[in-house]
Amino acid sequence: MSRQTQAIIHADALLHNFKVLAALAPSSQSMAVVKADAYGHGAVNVARILQHVSSRFAVAIIEEAIALRDAGITAPIVVLEGAHQIKECKMAFQNNCILVMHCEEQLEWLDKCPKDKRPHVWLKVDSGMHRLGFSLSDIETVAAKYRHLLSDQTVIVTHFACADDLDNSFTDSQFTAFKQVADKLGFPTSVANSPATVNWPESRNAWNRLGVGVYGGAVSTSQKCDTEVYPTMTLRSSVIAVRDIAPGEGVGYGQTWVADKPSKIATVGIGYADGYPRHCKNGTPVMVRGKRAFLAGRVSMDMITIDVTHIDNVAVGDVVELWGQNVSIQEVATCADTIDYELMTRISQRVPRIVKYL
Repeated sequence: MSRQTQAIIHADALLHNFKVLAALAPSSQSMAVVKADAYGHGAVNVARILQHVSSRFAVAIIEEAIALRDAGITAPIVVLEGAHQIKECKMAFQNNCILVMHCEEQLEWLDKCPKDKRPHVWLKVDSGMHRLGFSLSDIETVAAKYRHLLSDQTVIVTHFACADDLDNSFTDSQFTAFKQVADKLGFPTSVANSPATVNWPESRNAWNRLGVGVYGGAVSTSQKCDTEVYPTMTLRSSVIAVRDIAPGEGVGYGQTWVADKPSKIATVGIGYADGYPRHCKNGTPVMVRGKRAFLAGRVSMDMITIDVTHIDNVAVGDVVELWGQNVSIQEVATCADTIDYELMTRISQRVPRIVKYL
């Protein structure tokens, strides 16, 4: 390939992160969440890397599950949004998928399937996040009404809103409310995502759903968090031009950056069409020749410009790290007024994912 814009996926970091998070809950089972193309890392690649340590995978929608099946992934797959249409119940059965049901319409669709062709289901409870799930007051009635659709593989699941924040008591409130109804139902439970697995030991139940932590994302706002996860993606490109800029000259659309001294500007072959955030501010860091350089001017569709005045011998072809092992994705996300989840998942398909082992 001629253009050197790539997302390097570090297989060893993926394996380390999953194992260290799963080890926090030795009495539980843990699955890797590979929705949204494995948070932008490439779901098929990630599932292949983790298939010997993650006994199940979780996706958001049935199409993501079928893509894994087409690639030869055989582990059971949990579909977190359940069925969007009645035909997806049949598709789930055919593809060994478990549907997370969150409303009665979904259960009615399942009831219409032949008894010997129904997929296993989990039931989602809304413990306070108020996106999806049966209400706390209704779940017992629903479980009794549709008891014939449940099985020994049924799990009761909920999702936390604030599990990354140890100072927010809402997680305790959610867990207490959920546990009160889950205990009455008598099924295994799945509560913990990556942040809850790290920060709330009591939430490590039958199944833990490990998402952003597997990819090296932030799992805790606490400065005392001693669970170390490593970045699994290095987004990099290369310098495609270098030019000298006189004082008073501007760079890029809108001339939002103006040189206050004689400056050297490098143009890098990556832009918002590749998923690099357009809202990154002047001063957003990158790494070139072992030193930090800084965004100078607006992000364009296919290019960015960086101030390399303080770095000697920058030349066409030099590798530029946008985020990864030297520039944290969290720092770039802050500069773009967003979160690391969004940066990971927005990397476009024209950026090749290159899997590397140490």
